Amino acid sequence: MIIVGLTGSIGMGKTTTASLFAEAGAEVYDADAEVRRLYARGGGAAGAIEAAFAGVTVEGAVDRGKLSERVLGDPAALERLNAIVWPLMRGARGAFFRRAREAGTEFVILDIPLLLETGGERDVEVVVVASAPPDVQRRRVMARQGMTAAKFEAVLAAQMPDAEKRARADFVVDTSQGIEDARRQVIAILAVLRGAGEPGH
Repeated sequence: MIIVGLTGSIGMGKTTTASLFAEAGAEVYDADAEVRRLYARGGGAAGAIEAAFAGVTVEGAVDRGKLSERVLGDPAALERLNAIVWPLMRGARGAFFRRAREAGTEFVILDIPLLLETGGERDVEVVVVASAPPDVQRRRVMARQGMTAAKFEAVLAAQMPDAEKRARADFVVDTSQGIEDARRQVIAILAVLRGAGEPGH
């Protein structure tokens, strides 16, 4: 089983790229989806987050907007949040790996937004970065409901620059040319990993 770490900054098309890997037969672990489960009412993190950041839950579920206001731009607050969430994430990921191995899965894709920022590349064999030009990224992000220029800049400041991510990647998927072009890139990456092509970036 080959473990692939998929990452990319906000608005770079990482989620779409993950879906293309799944479409091609890979098993995808979605870190954002796991966070949503942990933050939901009755989720494993909701109570601890409310205890650490009073007022960020609504009817027992974490309000991600309120939580973002409390931690963005505050490294100490972000560290407290990570200390709650990361151990729970590791447990969920371990269970995912066990299921994948038992099923004889060929490729596992770990879809993790902060893979490189958190040193997660140590736990994978291959790093894939979804990327797009800055103007495309900005256009995508600013089209999101509730997004502001200030919020966008704060998120960018918390993430590794795209150029550095690309430099540390084994493969880069350029998502700026449409889904069919991205699909071809994903298929080509899997072909290389199966040994059917020449390694490349």
